[in-house]
Amino acid sequence: MQLQVARIGKPHGIRGEVTVQVLTDAPGDRFVPGTQFVVEPASAGPLTILSARWNKDILLLAFEEIETRNEAETVRGAKLFIETEELDDDDDDEGWYEHELEGLEVRVGDQVVGKVSGLHTLPVQDLLVVTATDGKEVLIPFVEQIVPEVNVGEGYVLVTPPPGLFEVNAEDESPAPDAGADTGDNA
Repeated sequence: MQLQVARIGKPHGIRGEVTVQVLTDAPGDRFVPGTQFVVEPASAGPLTILSARWNKDILLLAFEEIETRNEAETVRGAKLFIETEELDDDDDDEGWYEHELEGLEVRVGDQVVGKVSGLHTLPVQDLLVVTATDGKEVLIPFVEQIVPEVNVGEGYVLVTPPPGLFEVNAEDESPAPDAGADTGDNA
């Protein structure tokens, strides 16, 4: 099975290095020289890591197959995958892959409040991306106090949000005031 571990960003410098959006919780294990990735689109790969280094909070990768900034620009947006068999054999309850969470119902008690539509993996904590029943996208901190239960087998995630979490973390879609609206007060 293929597992996406990164997405290539913009070129960095003139020697073919690229920034990457890390999509794994083990970058030290995944991004080592000699590691070969399956790439989507296939025309951009495969790619083999020549070097990996951190520049502040951004991972920079150099690939054996890419030597110039122009070549690096051609792989911008490409997805990096590894081949793994550990997904089916892993009984670890401490972590989930994004593809396992996508589509799960999000419940507060017995009430369904939305579905998981993604996972943002960040340095400090991960965020569940939830499409609420009203269509708004809500970001929920993926921590045990707020997401005490993930039941992939039964297809749901239980959340215990603090008051206002869904309102504060929803996309701001408040309608602009309509200056010409008739309020009915002058009738």
